[in-house]
Amino acid sequence: MSQSPKQPAERPVPTSADVARLAGVSRATVSYVLNNTAAVRISEPTRQRVREAAEELGYVPHAAARSLRAGHSRMVLLPTAHVPIGPLYSRFFNELQWALRRLDYTVVQYGSLGLDGDEAARAWAELRPVAVVSLGEVRLTPNGVEILKRSGAKAVITVGPQRVAGTHALVMDQGRVGRVAAEHLVERGRRRIGVVVPEEPGLEMFSGPRLAGARQAVAGTGATVVPLPLRYEEESANELAGRWRELGLDAVFAYNDEYAMLLMRALQDAGISVPAETAIVGADDLLLGRLLRPRLTTVQIDMVIGRHLAELVDSAVRDPEGTPEAKELMASRVVPRESS
Repeated sequence: MSQSPKQPAERPVPTSADVARLAGVSRATVSYVLNNTAAVRISEPTRQRVREAAEELGYVPHAAARSLRAGHSRMVLLPTAHVPIGPLYSRFFNELQWALRRLDYTVVQYGSLGLDGDEAARAWAELRPVAVVSLGEVRLTPNGVEILKRSGAKAVITVGPQRVAGTHALVMDQGRVGRVAAEHLVERGRRRIGVVVPEEPGLEMFSGPRLAGARQAVAGTGATVVPLPLRYEEESANELAGRWRELGLDAVFAYNDEYAMLLMRALQDAGISVPAETAIVGADDLLLGRLLRPRLTTVQIDMVIGRHLAELVDSAVRDPEGTPEAKELMASRVVPRESS
């Protein structure tokens, strides 16, 4: 009878005791070194020996066990439903993650598509984060904040158009972006102003307030605002450009520089002169906008710096009993160039 081949024995999972034996130190020393405990003085040669032993064995600390010992995790949860497109947002998001990592937090993005309000808060709470940074895509409620704090979250920080009770709130005035863009166009004598409203999901929390801000700016001036739904596709831009003269528009605030560049190219291909027939304003002040001909007028936005937000997270975690505070962000101003 043929014998079935022997199955290789499963390799045992290395433990901190294994690391301690190989490095010739105590398990407590292994824990202090690998958890970056600053309160205990350990010589650099010993630290190096422990790290080398852990690497040789393939050992990594158990995050859940560490959380149980400490009473909380080092996880900062960044819930996302849709990640808004755009270099400005991406730069901020990456900077925030790097800064949190340098402060010894583990950053976890949580896909929150289909979740909202208290349902989202309960789902986030299951992971027992030490902090939650909500970027406004999911609408937190005061009850949701309480759910998170009862589950062990020491800090809940919101970055968005509105403050939520119980959170440290960084309030971003998206309406001002549309307002200053429309004011600039009215000052330049434009009276029928289109405002691009992107059709991509996840941008409503930006595009809605920007449209409202533009409408606010033209009130009482005799100018009108026309919403322009637009997908970030050449076909959609070309279709809109083909109806441009029918719409009778003499200016457009194109939501941001990327949509502005897309639409400018389509308008020029349709024989519409920029800025003679139509003035164009974008937002974000991207380098590419300065390389266009005509150079793109834009709204320059001073967003919160990712490093500063990371420091706020760390401060709130260290002092969870501190009074939550709100801070207004996003000073916005027009940088006039040739397109308007």
